[in-house]
Amino acid sequence: MKYQIMMGILFTLLARGKVSAGELAGKFGCSVRSVYRYVEELIVAGIPVDIARGANGGIFISDAYQLPKGFLTKEEYARTCEAMLAMLSETGDKALASALEKLTAQMKTGRSDSAISGNILVDSGTWGDEKRFSDKLSLLENAINERRAVEIDYVSREGERTARVIHPHLLVYKQSIWYLYAYCTARQGFRLFKVGRMRSILLTDEVFERQPFTREDIPLSFWNAAENTVEARFEIAPETLPFAEEWLGVENIRSEDGRFFAEVTLPDDESLVGKLLSAGAGFRVLSPESLRLRVKEEAKRILEG
Repeated sequence: MKYQIMMGILFTLLARGKVSAGELAGKFGCSVRSVYRYVEELIVAGIPVDIARGANGGIFISDAYQLPKGFLTKEEYARTCEAMLAMLSETGDKALASALEKLTAQMKTGRSDSAISGNILVDSGTWGDEKRFSDKLSLLENAINERRAVEIDYVSREGERTARVIHPHLLVYKQSIWYLYAYCTARQGFRLFKVGRMRSILLTDEVFERQPFTREDIPLSFWNAAENTVEARFEIAPETLPFAEEWLGVENIRSEDGRFFAEVTLPDDESLVGKLLSAGAGFRVLSPESLRLRVKEEAKRILEG
């Protein structure tokens, strides 16, 4: 009975996005405490179920989530669909119909992380992400095409989590990072959101009117503000040169007496120090001193940890 309830909770979340623990308890005839215990087991199993507290909270799973390949065998898939169809004919439950539709679509439709447009191929997957990031992009692209508002659970650079309803207009790829240009109903204006900072994405029934915008309206030069950038100078060892060329661009690297140097303006965000450390000992920070000390302190912290 336990596993039937767990599967029922999973399919309910797939169909409806967000449901209260009390509603799930009533639906499956168990206690609220049991619902939370089953949810914890789903999380341990690798399913990204999340819990939001507060008046508009609930238990939810991102609409970007797709059942992993091999989750069900062909025989299990067929039996599951048969059982769900039988239940649907008896109850006419709209949530069950939606779950069945999603299950059928996920099993029959092959997914790919790569997209070809003209002479350009973009692989949106990240190493080892099990297609979850690509599923986010696919969901956001569909929301843009269908003009569907989405509710996102967003984590800011400072670690603050907020729930926002946004109107997605455009996906933006800049400096190896995906952003979404969207109208934020809470802020009453357009913003760039990092897709990687979206913990979950839920489609809503709201259809919005697209607002006209031009390329100039999109803050593509958002790193240009002085407080967001750092003027850096590096010395690069020959064995690290391929890394530097791919990251900084060959046009920014010069040779002096067999030694290699680069002077560039870089976005000074939380990923900069990690990027420098990934280059290894062959990538030395010459200036500014503040950046050199940050790299040194982080390396020391890692060593002591």
